[in-house]
Amino acid sequence: MAPAPDSLVLSRHRDLKGQEWRITVRRALLALLGAILLAGLLNVFGQRPETDLVAAQAASLKVFAPTRARSGLVYAARFHITAHNDIKDAYLLLDPGWAEGYTVNGLAPQPLTEADRNGRLAYGFGHIPAGQSLIFFMSLQVNPTNVGHRSQNVELDDGEKPILTIHRSITIFP
Repeated sequence: MAPAPDSLVLSRHRDLKGQEWRITVRRALLALLGAILLAGLLNVFGQRPETDLVAAQAASLKVFAPTRARSGLVYAARFHITAHNDIKDAYLLLDPGWAEGYTVNGLAPQPLTEADRNGRLAYGFGHIPAGQSLIFFMSLQVNPTNVGHRSQNVELDDGEKPILTIHRSITIFP
């Protein structure tokens, strides 16, 4: 076997004498990276949508949107209104947490009216006959500076009269 070069000291460079702690630190950092990746796969940092459902005598409302998200995430929230009785003037009222720190990319179908009702977004859809449904999509992107916890309650009204409310919130990670 050839001798080691003069600039190498075998006990230091091959056997790592006095540097055993570096291996432990390297393994710990690799384990930490693996734990972060595993947490992401298990949806700890969000992105997968969840379904919230509330039913009342007059109607039911289903919201399909993430409750945890990362900055920059683009997603579509789905609001499914099913009228059990006639809703003469359907309105969806969304807390400011649906728009604060977000870019709203699109609404489909386009609401008949868009307004502010006591600081909440109010989208009017008009008449929904008994037994009929309306599915409303809202395309959103989380702005990179939007980090924290926000209320995203959703209320379904018939004109000014509340029918039901879904209480939900979102946590946004950097």
